Amino acid sequence: MSVVGGIAEVRRRHLAALAREVEARGLAWRLSGPEESLLAVYGPLTRRRLMVVATPVGDGWSYLWPGGGMADVAEAAAAADQLTRLLT
Repeated sequence: MSVVGGIAEVRRRHLAALAREVEARGLAWRLSGPEESLLAVYGPLTRRRLMVVATPVGDGWSYLWPGGGMADVAEAAAAADQLTRLLT
């Protein structure tokens, strides 16, 4: 596995973890972009949506979304709570 392939796999794993958390809170989601590198999250009732990326930051990984949103991937539940507030 190449380094790039490894990064893509880690990114998808982090996005999948966040997807499970937002789905548990009633939001809809889908992976999109090249190599499923983005998580599209939707508020089913409000029809609001946003895109989330997972990116290496320092020694770890973080989720980033529009409006300056940022959370460590180790805190996927807290990130999902923030996204739920934005989209509901």
